[in-house]
Amino acid sequence: MIKPFVEKGGSVHQPDIVLLIVIGLLLFFGLFFLSSASSSIAFFRHGDTYRFVKQQITHGLLPGTLLFYAALRVDYKFYRKISLVFLALSFLFLGLVFIPSLTGGFGTAQSWVSLGSFSFQPSEFVKLFFILFLAGWFDRKGKDIRSLTASTIPFIIILLLISALLIKQPDIGTLSIIIFTALIIYFAAGARWTHFISILVAGAIAFGAMIKAAPYRMHRFVAWINPEADPQGIGWQIKQSLIAIGSGGWFGMGLGASRQKSYLPMPANDSIFAVIAEEIGFVFTVLFLILFILLILRGFKILKEAPDNFAKLVVLGIVAWLSIQVFVNVAGMIQLAPLTGVPLPFISLGGTNLVITLVSMGVLANISKYTNYK
Repeated sequence: MIKPFVEKGGSVHQPDIVLLIVIGLLLFFGLFFLSSASSSIAFFRHGDTYRFVKQQITHGLLPGTLLFYAALRVDYKFYRKISLVFLALSFLFLGLVFIPSLTGGFGTAQSWVSLGSFSFQPSEFVKLFFILFLAGWFDRKGKDIRSLTASTIPFIIILLLISALLIKQPDIGTLSIIIFTALIIYFAAGARWTHFISILVAGAIAFGAMIKAAPYRMHRFVAWINPEADPQGIGWQIKQSLIAIGSGGWFGMGLGASRQKSYLPMPANDSIFAVIAEEIGFVFTVLFLILFILLILRGFKILKEAPDNFAKLVVLGIVAWLSIQVFVNVAGMIQLAPLTGVPLPFISLGGTNLVITLVSMGVLANISKYTNYK
């Protein structure tokens, strides 16, 4: 049954070993830092210091590792054949959150689907599904990617539909990642400069209107620019984050010694980077971030040596997605960007995010087995 979908011999070689080592290190440090960041809140809520670490292993690491191996084995060319299926799955998954019997909210967002004791966040899957669809679609378009009617207008329509479903939840953090990733793939596939710039300008205008339409979004910008405007309200998270990072100094307060994790909202999720910086300090935080830089650089190496255009677009999409997500999370914690509530890949608590991240790494590792290298 699976033989037609599994890679064959020929030019296949071993996957990129450096990529696999970096992934392994990020998973190890992810559980390590999560244990420290979540211990207090886990004991307070559930009477079990390691409750969230166990949850991350059972809901994220174990299924993610199995799916990573499956993605590593499946020939990436198979995804090109079914790229339209990934678009259909994207709309299906995003539509599930609007079925009342399946909806599970988190905070103010209606972005989770609950099936008995099992729950997942559909928008996380869309990050990878949309990349695979766009890569296959643009690859088939060839030179038609420069056509307004054949490519640009359909691309805009699809992006608007995806955006509408995510805004309705609302999940603006995920939406921003998906839009920027899609635009990078669109441009790299050969789009016209004029079309690309026009979409950017229209998107900026729409984003401004979206902020004006919802006061809580404007509050995030106010908190970003001036946390002191309301330090006990909208500026609370960024203030506590900056205190945590500043308290870490050069070498940190020691593992498990973070004081601000008791004050930070969601210290095991969105704010975990601030806890890490407080506990291990500036020097070791930089070394930790170098792992993400190595992952991105290895991705670009695979991109450069990828065997065909579809593979290049897939790798570019995955690398762009992870780069944007890491930047948005870290920048939000150090006041370089507004807080958006996106998780730190491999590290933040969240089974769905870890699973889809590992699947994407499996796809990346599979493509690395076909690279052209000397």
